Amino acid sequence: MKPEIYHTLDKLGIDYTSLEHSPIMTMEEGTMIAQKLNVTPCKNLFLVNKQKEYFLLLLSENKKLSAKSIAKQIDSSHLSFASDEDMKRLLSTTPGAVSILGLIYDNTNKVKLLIDKEIMRTDYIGCHPCENTYSLKLKTKDILDIFLPAIGHADFEEIDAD
Repeated sequence: MKPEIYHTLDKLGIDYTSLEHSPIMTMEEGTMIAQKLNVTPCKNLFLVNKQKEYFLLLLSENKKLSAKSIAKQIDSSHLSFASDEDMKRLLSTTPGAVSILGLIYDNTNKVKLLIDKEIMRTDYIGCHPCENTYSLKLKTKDILDIFLPAIGHADFEEIDAD
């Protein structure tokens, strides 16, 4: 459990619902948890380009990653998945547990947040508190308007992953 995430949410007055479950290893398992929480299922992808610029992409679960299209939208070179080591170093998490909440650990703002327009339109998102044995239901508006500015990540880019 990552108490600093819960502490930050509580300190900021952000309401959340927490659900403990078996480790989620597939999108199918994630979809089942999202249904239990009544949130839009979301993929969280940690990407890097050739210049070693890092990106956290929140993508609707029904969309496939088109790295070429996203790279073009953000005016970046080729995007690929970042290493597990970089994920641990920058977001204090591991594959299968990466989430927007991991940005709390990115004190130097090395990770740029990209959010699919479909996710931006949802009332609630579900995400891990950097551990894949818990899922949280959070108001999208609270994440965008309160959480991200409070942790110095108010600058994010809305993308069209269609």
